[in-house]
Amino acid sequence: MSITNVRKQEVIKEFATQKNDTGSPEVQVAVLTERITNLTSHLGAHVKDFHSRRGLLMLVSRRRRLLDYIKRTDETRYAKLIERLGLRR
Repeated sequence: MSITNVRKQEVIKEFATQKNDTGSPEVQVAVLTERITNLTSHLGAHVKDFHSRRGLLMLVSRRRRLLDYIKRTDETRYAKLIERLGLRR
């Protein structure tokens, strides 16, 4: 259900804009997307897990806010990130 440290480091390396980048909005959105994917599959098997469902909604809204920030600051960066992550917007 949770993201492992190894997988998190892989995602950070893949989406980092600089060498030691761990906190840029692109990296944060990529890590949140990975967590959302894992939590979505968990909820498919555990339909009545309402606490995890609330956590999922909080993650989705946090990702949405970060994506809105990226879109507000740099539209091309936003489009490239959406394409790389395979998100619908």
